[in-house]
Amino acid sequence: MTPFRLAILVITLLLGGHAAAQSQPVPVPDPPQLGAKGHMLMDFHSGRVLASEQSDVRRDPASITKVMTAFVVFNELRSGDLSMDEQVLVSEKAWRATGSRMFIEVGNRIAVEDLVRGMIIQSGNDASVALAEHIAGSEANFAALMNQYAAQLGMTNTHYTNATGLPGDDHYSSAADTATLVRALISQFPDYYRFYSERKFTWNDITQRNRNRMLWQDQSVDGVKTGYTQAAQYCLATSAKRDGMRLISVVMGAETPGKRVEQSRSLLNYGYRFFETHRLYGAEETVDTPRLWKGTADTLPVGVSEDIYITLPADTYDRLDAQITLNDPLEAPVAKGDSIGRLTVSIDGETVRERPVIALEAVPEAGFVGRTIDSVRLWIN
Repeated sequence: MTPFRLAILVITLLLGGHAAAQSQPVPVPDPPQLGAKGHMLMDFHSGRVLASEQSDVRRDPASITKVMTAFVVFNELRSGDLSMDEQVLVSEKAWRATGSRMFIEVGNRIAVEDLVRGMIIQSGNDASVALAEHIAGSEANFAALMNQYAAQLGMTNTHYTNATGLPGDDHYSSAADTATLVRALISQFPDYYRFYSERKFTWNDITQRNRNRMLWQDQSVDGVKTGYTQAAQYCLATSAKRDGMRLISVVMGAETPGKRVEQSRSLLNYGYRFFETHRLYGAEETVDTPRLWKGTADTLPVGVSEDIYITLPADTYDRLDAQITLNDPLEAPVAKGDSIGRLTVSIDGETVRERPVIALEAVPEAGFVGRTIDSVRLWIN
């Protein structure tokens, strides 16, 4: 079957052709050169990497580790095995945790929600250990859970030995893996992600400010996590949203707290200045209704199983093209969700995204007469 353009994109291309004659796309320069040991800039919706350097190198992640600690906690909350008002008994090990602390006291019982805030906002190592022990029995068992989730997310350059990010011989991650993790956390737990934008938290009569300075300096920033150890230097995972476009930046191994902020801002500004993200199709949204043969219906609504986003250089959207290639002929019976073709999105002839096209409805086979009539029509065609 000859591939065809979707009507909506044909219209867009016709309109875009006039716009293209009046203006040229903004040239995209090379990404900024940073002094950090590794970094990555990723679009949240499309997953496109806009800038990276040494992003797969294994490094000490410091307290950015707590993003995975939170990811495990949020999974426990989602499953119903844990609740926000559940009381956690503070062990001596949690109380003795070194580094940044929430200042919980041994023997006290504290609600999970308070510990989550202490871990995220105050970067409390004591809160992280308390949550880990409550969920898995020990911090070591909890680290095993962290590694299982890392494997599921495809974080091939990550291994955890603790829930806090304190240095360990076999404790490491990468800028790319961290961006993957942040993207998964925001996507899977939008309701819990709100904790990352809170600027301060008071516990035990001690008020501590969120260590992420970007929350004060850029109103589009709503997370995520800082980190520091002598081995890791200064790290920062950041997410921001401007005009519906969300970006994730990760900086690892900056020399000072100010430089990790400066470098993160530089990455975000580069992404927002020179790129734009568009939602092309929604999950199970009808994108066409091609002819269906030998079924109880003459047409079949088709679409894609997931939202399709694409990130492009600014002012190049009008150069997009899309084609659907379907099985030919398309015949019943068809089950909902059956893969019946492919959607190809291209720009200037270069394929930038491909996805299976699925049936959005089930259509059973027609009776003998209907099948016979369609068979004759197909033979004639």
